[in-house]
Amino acid sequence: MKVLVTGGAGYIGSVVVEQLLEGGYEVVVVDNLKQGHREAVLPGAEFYEGDFGDGELLEGIFGEHKIDAVLHFAAEAQVADSMTNPHKYFLTNVSKGLVLLEAMRAHGCDRFIFSSTAATFGEPKYTPIDEEHPQEPINAYGESKLMFEKILDWYHKAYGLKFMSFRYFNAAGASKRLGEDHRPETHLVPVVLQVALGKREHVEVYGTDYPTKDGTPVRDYIHVLDLARAHILGLEKLDSFPDGKYNLGNGEGFTVLEVIETAEEVTGKKVPYRPAPRRPGDPAVLVASSRRAARELGWEPEFPELKEIIRSAWEWHRGHPEGYGP
Repeated sequence: MKVLVTGGAGYIGSVVVEQLLEGGYEVVVVDNLKQGHREAVLPGAEFYEGDFGDGELLEGIFGEHKIDAVLHFAAEAQVADSMTNPHKYFLTNVSKGLVLLEAMRAHGCDRFIFSSTAATFGEPKYTPIDEEHPQEPINAYGESKLMFEKILDWYHKAYGLKFMSFRYFNAAGASKRLGEDHRPETHLVPVVLQVALGKREHVEVYGTDYPTKDGTPVRDYIHVLDLARAHILGLEKLDSFPDGKYNLGNGEGFTVLEVIETAEEVTGKKVPYRPAPRRPGDPAVLVASSRRAARELGWEPEFPELKEIIRSAWEWHRGHPEGYGP
């Protein structure tokens, strides 16, 4: 099977490409390298530099390759930024996504795996969050992803598109070769590890007055290798669940301060932090129920321990103190 991976030079996309190659898939990657890194695309994958919303580029790719399925990771994905610049999120995550779907339809490709997000749920009414939880986003990022989920429902009904949406909670960790390197970095685990490496002076803790055990937000952290495995299982089971929606997490939440404490234990380094104001659009608690994924896809996290997740990230960051380069 030949698959097209959009955003395949990014953090999660590159690890999925790695696992696809190891599983014997033929892989084509398209990435504009605004957030991704060419060095993260492993040999064996054919790479195109460009925007997944470029219809001419897509026409060339689909014309040259018989693409059997698309795994769609490319997106704008910063919650706080989406609150001040929503246009960018609806343009990229919705409008450009439609260009991709139409290119697929024009070339008879009807298998699609979508990288969605827990941000579609908004402020939780109960936890852990299952797939029946109301979807009421409180930021433009989550709204844009929910809009595209609804578009996929209609493409399934009208055109027979087979799709799965995977709603991630907080991806973290690294494989042996590939890790997390955003510019700028805003995700908690790599920021904490940058402090441990002496690359930053401290961690900004956004909000210390949430209704949680220590006043800081609670998040569910999932190893990036577990996420990658879910996508491959999804490809294998698309015919059985052609409009599947799955929450992917460990089912256990940790506060920001607990993440910092665990990182200090793993690294043996002190990680100073400073309180900062809440970021707009940040819910207090996001913890997943992944029972549907377990029941229908046979998926269970292989690396559920926070310490194990942080240790894998620490090993990668120590070996790549500048990430993929300056």
